[in-house]
Amino acid sequence: MPTTAQLSADPIGIAELADLVIAGNAVSAGQARQLLDVAAGSPAAQALFAGACRIRDHFLGQRVKCCSILNVKAGNCSENCSYCAQASGTPATAYDKHGWLSDQDIAVASQSAAENGASALGLVAAWHGVKEGSQLEMVCDAIEKFSHNGKVRADVNLGILASQKVADRIKQAGAAVYGHNLETARSFFDNICSTHSFEERLRTVEYIKKAGMGLCSGGIIGMGESRDQRIEFAEQVRFIEPDMVPINFLNPIPGTKLGNRPVLDADEALISLAVFRFMLSDRNIMAAGGKEITLKDRLHEVFAVGVNAVMVGNYLTTMGTSPDYWKEAAARHGLTLSQEVEAIDQDSSSCGCG
Repeated sequence: MPTTAQLSADPIGIAELADLVIAGNAVSAGQARQLLDVAAGSPAAQALFAGACRIRDHFLGQRVKCCSILNVKAGNCSENCSYCAQASGTPATAYDKHGWLSDQDIAVASQSAAENGASALGLVAAWHGVKEGSQLEMVCDAIEKFSHNGKVRADVNLGILASQKVADRIKQAGAAVYGHNLETARSFFDNICSTHSFEERLRTVEYIKKAGMGLCSGGIIGMGESRDQRIEFAEQVRFIEPDMVPINFLNPIPGTKLGNRPVLDADEALISLAVFRFMLSDRNIMAAGGKEITLKDRLHEVFAVGVNAVMVGNYLTTMGTSPDYWKEAAARHGLTLSQEVEAIDQDSSSCGCG
């Protein structure tokens, strides 16, 4: 086995590392950091991508999970997340603000998600989070009706949870999976948001897991974090053990605080996804928001770097890619789309929103 310092330029060593992962060994932070430095188009990069796919196929098979999201409450958010068009103080120029959607609107969206091949629909709300009282009861009433319509699995992404009691009530209402991204590394988080803390996000993750809901938690890359911080983020995701890890790529929307950042290089995005597969060997990894603007005509290549899930349909404030594209792209890489509505329990893998 090559030393860590040699790994980024050693295709044989990378292939051997993939073998070790398949045998049940964990990739260290140092090894992962070196993998991020492989040169695009090099034999080492080819070995990295091939190894990532072998790891995915071994632990998760060759079926691609599809999920969709619905902006169930849009705009007028109290939080100041630098990447988000719905953040406090950001002008809404590309989407319509609205309050909590009606049960009928949610039912229509779940039907559309099912028709698009999604097995789950995540209800995403732009606000700080959920507290006990009338807000919680409104949310739970909607979840109960949504979870019983049988079209797709009921997932939610409702922000910071005020207590374990709130999490338990949302689970009781029928939410199968709660999406709550860490967003980025702890050491970089204060550069992205100051209206809530990284620790609040971790506490919400604890509430979600104790309530027995599946956990969907990942983040966004390309926001200005260093490569060291990208590995730090992946380590923190590995520590909380989510079922699904959505990886978003910054879409620098005009008017947001990160609106002037360059789009992440496509090769760097793909290498990062492959490294995440080495680190998160048996987790579902989803290529989520921003992949279209980052990868452009190379979008299908997410399946060549170990990804086993995609977000289909439209996103919160931007458009997505046709579900037909994903069916064809999966087949191009020897994979098939899974369109079954999956039940979630403590021993199964889940899908969720980003």
